[in-house]
Amino acid sequence: MSKLLSKERIIAKPGFNRWLVPPASIAIHLCIGSVYAWSIYNPALIRALGVVTPAADDWTLGGVVWIFTVAIVSLGLSAAFAGKWLEEVGPRKVGVVAAFCWGGGYLIGSLGITTHQLWLIYLGYGVIGGCGLGLGYVSPVSTLIRWFPDRRGMASGMAIMGFGGGAMIAAPLKESLIKLFYRSADYLGSIDQIELITEGGRRFVEIAGALSEVVVVGAGDVANMIVPGPEGVYLVGTGTVGIAQTFFVIGLIYFLVMMIAAFSYRIPAPGWTPDGWIPPDEANRAKKMISTHDVHIDEALKTRQFYQLWIVLCFNVTAGIGVLSVARTMMTEIFGTTLPGIVDGGFAATYVVMISVFNMVGRFFWASTSDYIGRKTTYWIFFALGIALYVSIPFSAQQVSVSPAALWLVYFYAATMIIFTMYGGGFATIPAYLADLFGSKYVGGIHGRLLTAWSTAGVLGPLAITSLRESSIARAIRDLVGKIDPQAFQAKFGAGMDQLDVLIEQRTVTIAKLMEIAPPGTVDPTSSVYNTTMYLMALLLAIALVSNALMKPVDSSHHMDD
Repeated sequence: MSKLLSKERIIAKPGFNRWLVPPASIAIHLCIGSVYAWSIYNPALIRALGVVTPAADDWTLGGVVWIFTVAIVSLGLSAAFAGKWLEEVGPRKVGVVAAFCWGGGYLIGSLGITTHQLWLIYLGYGVIGGCGLGLGYVSPVSTLIRWFPDRRGMASGMAIMGFGGGAMIAAPLKESLIKLFYRSADYLGSIDQIELITEGGRRFVEIAGALSEVVVVGAGDVANMIVPGPEGVYLVGTGTVGIAQTFFVIGLIYFLVMMIAAFSYRIPAPGWTPDGWIPPDEANRAKKMISTHDVHIDEALKTRQFYQLWIVLCFNVTAGIGVLSVARTMMTEIFGTTLPGIVDGGFAATYVVMISVFNMVGRFFWASTSDYIGRKTTYWIFFALGIALYVSIPFSAQQVSVSPAALWLVYFYAATMIIFTMYGGGFATIPAYLADLFGSKYVGGIHGRLLTAWSTAGVLGPLAITSLRESSIARAIRDLVGKIDPQAFQAKFGAGMDQLDVLIEQRTVTIAKLMEIAPPGTVDPTSSVYNTTMYLMALLLAIALVSNALMKPVDSSHHMDD
């Protein structure tokens, strides 16, 4: 087995067609890139017990989003280790280990959902699966850059394109599997037919002389149901949301595909170059900051260019990854209440797929474009245009809440799609940027260490968007309660306003339920809960813009001897 996975075993023979390598690279990245469709799991995970709507003991959105964060942190940390290991053992062995981690992580996560143990999902999908992400991510990049020295940007774009497109395939697959295994909770009847009892902020009904916990689905909750059903009262702990079964099936599929792809890897023989390729002249190299010298992995950490690129990658990723982690939820919250005839669960799921499409297209388009306009100019476009788009999103959200119109939905859709082309383009262009500055000899190891910026962003992005969202929701609820008649509140929730904090904590009181008893003409504040986040993301891009603008070639004192 050791010889079968060795680096020497996969050196290509003379005459090998280099275009046979990209399919294996893309296949692995398509599997691990499904992490970008994490938001598809959110609605099911936060309804694991209530099924039709979150119950008091269900996990919160903030709690399950952090699983995605842990996976991204593990990705960056494992990539920092795997980059140097990859140079020693070759991409096949790294790819095989990645398959075991990513597929196995899903299986452990399935067990965690079945037993309702959140820590098992963190361990399986987050830590072990995240290590599989990092190992699988770095294995194709340096390999393809060595196969395509004449087109570094295009090569890194091909390698990483699959990661951006993984959600395009995964999102509809996950949606289909969840609905296949879904079984609704037991329906007890409409709310006017059931005598509800409120204790400790929870709702109960008496069945056979014992209190049984229930959840209440109102008119504002129907649009957010995984499978739409009637308004009324449902029994907690019955039915299944289908997420555990989905994790199990997905894990097996990814393991098999990644194993086949890992055994398809080949690397070029030492000194190999494409037939007829003439390296660019010195003038073109200087114009695009393409170095003719290599920098050792450890020496790269002593240069300011490494840390400038770290800031560039970290803040570019932070700005996009927070939105990615709640993409489906954000779409339904901003437009689901204002345009319910257009934006429903299916529309939001399609939105996640389109994010993946534009993320994937952006990776190949921008990385290939950078071969002609240079990496520094490419990132300047990312940040300048990104700042303008992020600042404009709160305006469109505000307008749709005041005057519901599909025009604002179209603008929001278009703006976020452009953002995600540049988000993906930033990932795909960074390996070529590294190769330009530090040479291609150790680009895999340097790239792995730079991905610690992704780990940091994986914490900052979701933390920012969930924290600011929860703060905005809390403020919105209190503003709405101030406009509602106390008697109407008592009749709706079976408790007085003096118990508001408990009712919010147990998720009995929500913005959607308050809007059902709010005075006519009250503007639904749901669409504005992400405004603060968008302004913060624009500020981070401004910092990254400055870091990129100050980029200079690496000083010759850091170059390796020829």
